[in-house]
Amino acid sequence: MRTEPGRLHLLVSCALALMIFVALVQVHGQAPAAGGQEGQGQQAQAPPAPAGGRGLPGTESGWGSFQTRCYGCHGNPANTEAQSPVAIREMTPERIYAALTTGSMQAQSEGLSDIQKQRLAEFMAGRPLGSAAAGSASLMPNRCATNPPLADPAAGPGWNGWGNGLANTRFQGGAAAGLSPTDVPRLTLKWAFGYPTGLSANGQPTVVAGRVFVGSDNGFFYALDAKTGCVYWSFEQGSIVRNAPVVGAVTGQGATRYGVFFGDGHANVYALDAQDGRLLWTTKVDPHVVARITAGSAYHEGRLFVPVSSSEEWMSGTPDYPCCTSRGSVVALDASTGRQVWKAWVVPEEPMPHATNPNGVVLYKPAGAAVWTAPTVDPVRNAVYFGTGDSTTDPPAVASDGILAVDIDSGERLWSFQATEGDVFMGGCNGPDRSAACPDPMGPDADIGNSPILVSLPGGRRALLGGTKSADVFALDPDNDGALLYRINAAGGPVGRGRGGRGAIVWGGAADGRHVYYGAGAAGLVAVRQQTGEIAWTFRGPEGGRGISLGAAPTAIPGVVFEGAGNGTLFAVSAEDGRQLWSFDTSQEVETVNRQVAHGGAISVSGAVVVDGMVYIGSGYGIASGASGGNVLLAFGVD
Repeated sequence: MRTEPGRLHLLVSCALALMIFVALVQVHGQAPAAGGQEGQGQQAQAPPAPAGGRGLPGTESGWGSFQTRCYGCHGNPANTEAQSPVAIREMTPERIYAALTTGSMQAQSEGLSDIQKQRLAEFMAGRPLGSAAAGSASLMPNRCATNPPLADPAAGPGWNGWGNGLANTRFQGGAAAGLSPTDVPRLTLKWAFGYPTGLSANGQPTVVAGRVFVGSDNGFFYALDAKTGCVYWSFEQGSIVRNAPVVGAVTGQGATRYGVFFGDGHANVYALDAQDGRLLWTTKVDPHVVARITAGSAYHEGRLFVPVSSSEEWMSGTPDYPCCTSRGSVVALDASTGRQVWKAWVVPEEPMPHATNPNGVVLYKPAGAAVWTAPTVDPVRNAVYFGTGDSTTDPPAVASDGILAVDIDSGERLWSFQATEGDVFMGGCNGPDRSAACPDPMGPDADIGNSPILVSLPGGRRALLGGTKSADVFALDPDNDGALLYRINAAGGPVGRGRGGRGAIVWGGAADGRHVYYGAGAAGLVAVRQQTGEIAWTFRGPEGGRGISLGAAPTAIPGVVFEGAGNGTLFAVSAEDGRQLWSFDTSQEVETVNRQVAHGGAISVSGAVVVDGMVYIGSGYGIASGASGGNVLLAFGVD
């Protein structure tokens, strides 16, 4: 029911909405792309191809369809007969599936195929069917024989968090990498780990103290041996993890010395004992129904800096949706207790009612500017930097689509740089039945979805580097309130043109002291001289990169850059001239150490992790790519 109070109309309306919604989930369902680490930019994409016979990924697709076809019943507080979206999201996929097949919704779901019912259940629950029963390490044949005391994570080679350090350079030095340019062509697959029932490999691993810590879309978090892939333990958090964990010291937790920290698809932050996976604390950092954590957190001196994003804008232009109330933020938590220290909003004002749609749905503003990026920490300036998303409602936030700097102790705003002005964007505004909240004009959806990279320049100067969805690369002066040093277009086009050009920088970059490298999608992997902004070289793949999107976050070691592609290929190229050194097709079924049926697919968001002669990559991110999903973590080494 939308505006009429009759119960019969409510049941018929909701049943029809449900059937249309499920069909849309099967055919068109896509959630906002957000990652890195996730990154992290938000953009409409074609739905992924069926993966391994499982169909579309169910853990994230369909929220936009729910807004469009179901919110009129399930999001209307006056309709006490209908479950709220919050209540439905808290259900297990098995419970929802049972209601559709043998329970209270059996009559309403008549005519839907079984796979459609599965997809609905998996979307609403946020994890695949059967994952709770299949994902535990206790069921795996490759349990590690012993669990020796965890060494100091900072004492040996490691890659900790999204960018391998506070500056988010995504660079690994030669000693810690254990690989040279002459070694790279001899890389071979050493082991693979399959995420049971997984549909899309989202999380980037952290590797410290000889262990791999990684989350998945199946509701489980794992600790593995870095050399063999044997599993030490698992923890069931019950919701998708699509970010890079970070490991740091904790106090006041008994014998626990080190915690591993990560966020999930319901905006919960977890701290586990890195030794055995015991839960230390959990904190919900945002109560919004679709608030989420899609990027890695940063750890510094006992504090955790957590980015908060949202799926709200995907189809918020539907008249039944009370647009919009989510606001991007970074939250500082005490790493030992989970206590909130401060919260820095990108949109400082609390959204308030300002208008009403003809059907009576109340509209709110201001909103938007999600944070899709792992924060960068600058101890010199006592500052935290992070990229920001577009505004969802008018007026556009002054700190949207750019870089925001806040004080590390208080969260107070220091300065902001806006790469794209006036960007108010939401989905669902193209048809004739649209909300009064829809902006005019519609913005370009130009989120900054890549983490700022803090680098040193000759002469003692420093720069903060970032990229835009129009493939611009810009450098800011962190010691002069973010003053612009230079801005160029990595795809060879005009600067500041907005979206729609040949290239797009979304997920991240890497810097090695000479160059900054960005995966720019169709424009290829681009090397830019970080001091001047000049383009040094561009790699587009074999045969000029026909149909290959090189958009994942790159990773650099001395002399080599690793870059993932949307078709599942992992490339290694020379940092000197962009010449290809090695490649591996990950989009295939592989034998796994835990005897799971597993295959790779798109490498579209997270990048490679290089530690102690090994290269680790998650393969199968099908949520925001036309390539197939997958459920595998691959580990390469030199023969």
